[in-house]
Amino acid sequence: MELGDYLKDRRARIDAASLGYPAARRRTPGLRREEVAQRANISATWYTWLEQGRGGAPSDEVLERIAGALMLTGAEREHLFLLGLGRPPEPRYQAEARLSPRLQRVLDAFPVSPALVKTLTWDLVAWNRPAAAVFGYNGRPDEQRNILRRIFLDPHNKSMQLDWDSVARFVVAALRADLARAGAGARTQAEALVRDLCMHSPEFDAMWQAQDVRAYGEGTKQLRHPVVGLLSLEYSSFAVEGRPDLGMVIYNPATPADADKVRTLMGAPA
Repeated sequence: MELGDYLKDRRARIDAASLGYPAARRRTPGLRREEVAQRANISATWYTWLEQGRGGAPSDEVLERIAGALMLTGAEREHLFLLGLGRPPEPRYQAEARLSPRLQRVLDAFPVSPALVKTLTWDLVAWNRPAAAVFGYNGRPDEQRNILRRIFLDPHNKSMQLDWDSVARFVVAALRADLARAGAGARTQAEALVRDLCMHSPEFDAMWQAQDVRAYGEGTKQLRHPVVGLLSLEYSSFAVEGRPDLGMVIYNPATPADADKVRTLMGAPA
């Protein structure tokens, strides 16, 4: 009955008058069951059954409609899905993945650790000074800030990888895992990206057909940098709270010598 109790509580909190419903003759605060059902464009009987714990598990579409009818926040919508289906909803893909200034300040707080934020389709939306110095993100057009495109279509980036084949297979497998969790909008954009990469990179085509899946997780990245030579970085990936369409990756220099190399690339004193 947790789902039913939650639905009753949420609808009781809504100001019916603000939505144009008459305030007279209401025995309880908030919306009536039939009003929620009308706003969600579902059967009033079916909605009543949900509140009473009857009728089986609702579908994704029904929960999305109810979330909209009750004007739930992102966190409330996720809680509704966890109660109704035992899992979170699909991430809401945002074509322009804007980053909050606070999150950018988190990236900027790492003085010698390259840090970045990427979308589910591996487009970069934010990075810090060390990341710009090590990976060369500044001054590039948007289409060249996709990690997959750089790995498979940029000869300079390919030459920097100490073990390109291993890196390439890893990112393709991690992309497939990301897209399995993605919403419809991200998958639509990803289809265009995958088609383009398959067309221009036989290596990507072969790796994509392999159906491998990997979690990004954590590990070590080694670069053959043209300025400072071998550079070792330990990376960890993190989810961005409230933004399931974004992921953060932080690369820590593996040794003090590697930290000095990052400082050199940034033009900062060791």
